Amino acid sequence: MCGIVGAVSARNIVPILLEGLKRLEYRGYDSCGVAVHQGGQLQRARSTARVSELAASVAADGIAAGTGIAHTRWATHGAPAVHNAHPHFSSGPKSSASTDGRVALVHNGIIENHDELRAELQGRGYEFSSQTDTEVIAHLVHFLYDGDLLDAVQRALPRLRGAYAIAVFCRDEPQRVVGARQGSPLILGMGNVAEGENFLASDAMALAGVTDQNVYLEESDFVDLQLGKVWISTADTSRPGRYTPVQRPVRTVQAHSGAAELGPYRHYMQKEIFEQPRALADTLEGVAGISPELFGDGAWRVFKEVDRVLILACGTSFYSGSTARYWLEGIAGIPTTVEIASEYRYRDSVPDPRTLVVSISQSGETADTLAALKHARALGMEHTLTICNVSTSAMVRECKLAYITRAGVEIGVASTKAFTTQLAGLYLLTLALAQARGCLSDAQEAAELKALRHLPLALQAVLALEPQVIAWSEDFARKENALFLGRGLHYPIALEGALKLKEISYIHAEAYPAGELKHGPLALVTADMPVVTVAPNDALLEKLKSNLQEVRARGGELYVFADADTHIDSGPGVHVIRMPEHYGALSPILHVVPLQLLAYHTACARGTDVDKPRNLAKSVTVE
Repeated sequence: MCGIVGAVSARNIVPILLEGLKRLEYRGYDSCGVAVHQGGQLQRARSTARVSELAASVAADGIAAGTGIAHTRWATHGAPAVHNAHPHFSSGPKSSASTDGRVALVHNGIIENHDELRAELQGRGYEFSSQTDTEVIAHLVHFLYDGDLLDAVQRALPRLRGAYAIAVFCRDEPQRVVGARQGSPLILGMGNVAEGENFLASDAMALAGVTDQNVYLEESDFVDLQLGKVWISTADTSRPGRYTPVQRPVRTVQAHSGAAELGPYRHYMQKEIFEQPRALADTLEGVAGISPELFGDGAWRVFKEVDRVLILACGTSFYSGSTARYWLEGIAGIPTTVEIASEYRYRDSVPDPRTLVVSISQSGETADTLAALKHARALGMEHTLTICNVSTSAMVRECKLAYITRAGVEIGVASTKAFTTQLAGLYLLTLALAQARGCLSDAQEAAELKALRHLPLALQAVLALEPQVIAWSEDFARKENALFLGRGLHYPIALEGALKLKEISYIHAEAYPAGELKHGPLALVTADMPVVTVAPNDALLEKLKSNLQEVRARGGELYVFADADTHIDSGPGVHVIRMPEHYGALSPILHVVPLQLLAYHTACARGTDVDKPRNLAKSVTVE
């Protein structure tokens, strides 16, 4: 979602700030800006265009300095407009937030009590130039400022309800930036000692090529950056209003800038679809055998103690969890519930301390999933495990056990390789639980490992179907609605296919279990409603064929991804693409790939912004 970059240095840091924003573009944004301490004043530039246009404006205005902050914004409070873009300034009561400001601030998150704070500050004479909740924080810090920026921030933030990561600096204190976090990620980057520089960012990717020495700030941490110095403090829970100096570990994080290079591909999404064989191979690398210890020390004991699984996730990750439910119950024989994280913590549920709580997140910073995980723990469910792509994320730090997928950086907003590697991690979890429960023989383990090792090669064969999918996409580009059907463990794959199509092509798409057709959705079927069907050769194939006949009898147009031996043939109103082979229980990992390609090429044919679809952000770090 929104992105933060900040710095204090003896050199001009504006190029670093702008490059950091470019590296954060993949998260999604609709405005951007930069502010610096220059010539004893605060200077800024803001734009609702791309970061490249902001950079041109910065160069034209001659903005250069050693202290500054920058931001990419995804609109929540207030429309995507320049006056709502960050950084926000505060100049004091009865003054406009212009370039003569005193306090400059950027913010990720949402402040829930911004209306009451706004009313209070307006009563004190502060004028607001935006509709954002962020401007409230800037004015509040200004109101409490008495010569020490850190003190002002530490007195301001306890008055906020909600989630935030902020970076702020003041006209009266050159070469100083203060940051803080509560519910939104923020990292400290240790920079060039000779330049006395240090950095703040919401994502290590923003600092790729600048530093790989990062400190992941924890909840309620404050960080004070000054030239050649840095201090971290945290709220003292035993003494409200007091703050204690703390040391946080410095981690080496290889956020390679090369990950953001497009190469020969037209879009990042296409690149990431074709990176899936390598991503799966990397995720499975080193798995010589099935063992609970793949998920961390002590996993064997935990797996023996639990007798059910609760999966918490959002969006695409929810569909990977929904697929895993079929595996966990069918292979490991363990009852499994899959919950949409944003709903789970707002309903009354029945906790069970013998539950393994599994969170799934590509970024490991998904706000709803983190909140749901904490809620589950508060209910007494302490056995926690995450499937996550970022080893240094809040999700990994929050859980006792973890499996780190190795998809690499995913820049396209619509997830592809993160999804398939999540499925691989969840399949390993299924096998490990099956082993712990005595449901996996040595012969079965050997067969499963062989099938997993075959996945990258099998995926290469599926990717070779791209030309046939492109031909279908030309038909889909002229449609405004589509149905997706699947049965059994391929129903969540149909859901994921529909999500991909609507995310990037803006075609309305819905997915159903094929057996539900006659219970309502069949009323929608016409010649103008393409029906995409996932048709593996499994136990439900004959039932699925009957559902397909129901579609054809109503004049519907079928587009079927079928295994070679399903005996589903092309004909009038029936279009078939044959998968190279049948993949058994692992079939969902392979069948989702042509659905990704269909969504991608349909979006290309419609001319949409594939990597940055409207209204969507890559990492949803606010509720």
